[in-house]
Amino acid sequence: MTTLIFFGLLFLVIDYYVFQAIKIVSEDWSPVSKNIVRIGFWVPTLLSIGALLWWTLGDPYQVSAGTRNWILTGLVAVYFSKVFAVVVLFIDDLYRGMRWLVSFFYKGPSGDLPGEAITRSEFLSKTALVAAAVPFGTMVYGVVSGAHDYRVRKKTIYLPNLPKAFDGIKIGQLSDIHSGSFFNKTAVKGGIEMMLNEKPDILFFTGDLVNNESAEVKDYIDIFNKLKAPLGVFSVTGNHDYGDYHQWPSLQAKQKNFKDLIEAHRLLGFNLLMNEHKFIETGGEKLAILGIENWGGGRFAKYGKLDQAYAGTEDAPVKLLLSHDPSHWDAQVRPLYPDIDIAFAGHTHGFQFGIEIGNIKWSPSQYAYKQWAGLYQEGSQYLYVNRGFGYLGYPGRIGMPPELTIIELKRS
Repeated sequence: MTTLIFFGLLFLVIDYYVFQAIKIVSEDWSPVSKNIVRIGFWVPTLLSIGALLWWTLGDPYQVSAGTRNWILTGLVAVYFSKVFAVVVLFIDDLYRGMRWLVSFFYKGPSGDLPGEAITRSEFLSKTALVAAAVPFGTMVYGVVSGAHDYRVRKKTIYLPNLPKAFDGIKIGQLSDIHSGSFFNKTAVKGGIEMMLNEKPDILFFTGDLVNNESAEVKDYIDIFNKLKAPLGVFSVTGNHDYGDYHQWPSLQAKQKNFKDLIEAHRLLGFNLLMNEHKFIETGGEKLAILGIENWGGGRFAKYGKLDQAYAGTEDAPVKLLLSHDPSHWDAQVRPLYPDIDIAFAGHTHGFQFGIEIGNIKWSPSQYAYKQWAGLYQEGSQYLYVNRGFGYLGYPGRIGMPPELTIIELKRS
């Protein structure tokens, strides 16, 4: 109830403040237009408070996770955008407040500028509304266009110890599918077709097949099982695959969910590596593929056991590791396993928001992760962090499109 009252009052205060700009801007409009805009302004407010009532006093878990996510996304998009308007209007209030104080002590000469003047309050009111419209429009665009704007990113890595038979091998990587968030099955299918068109020799999936429940992937089995490669498809689990962020009726229900997730990997044709390794062979030569369960930094669970996956690969000329969380690389891989040539990770999504223009690369993700997107090198070891195929929470992407990775290995 406290949460309901707090956010209800917060919404009302924000909307009342922004409404002052609406009143000023619409002052000279026709009575009909003015009433439509002014009354219509409060409709989203009523809907938002209604959503709060339903969320706190009702049972939101009776509807699908997707529906809940869209409701939360709508609330965040509307009020996050309005905060920008509030900031501009507050500047206007400060300006007028200072003029009011100065008027008590100083009376200066007055004069009119040529042309029809626009009051500063009207100017800033329009500016405030534009300031709110820009982030809201950007977030809408990120959903409509950015969510499935798949991009193929290619890198070449040179390894001195790469067996000759594997010179030129193409590795395809997908990560963070989050099938429970999808709303456009046709677009998802198109993304998979883009990856297959690259004709990778081997495919890696680096975790987070679902958001919380294994059932989320059921409707997408017939799409992701199309992922095939001559040397196989290998996968690992991510932090969301364990159901740790869901309230289960019992421990048994949670354990069954994870068993169902493992079965989903089998149905997809993925070779799920659970703290183990596999060798791939061509031309009489071998590479080692290591895969561990999620090993997360900070608050994320550490199910991964790299020592178990590594055992038996000591003599492999090249070792490739699948580990969902990139923080694992600095925490354990580099200091303890210097002969693991390349680690493949995901997890960060690039925050689903950022800027990548030429050599300029920025995202809020970089303040949480040292390695958050793209290729990294320390000495002779490499890490590639995939920006993710899907999305979580906000059902879109802004400046950080979903990624299909192709990495070619070459002998140096």
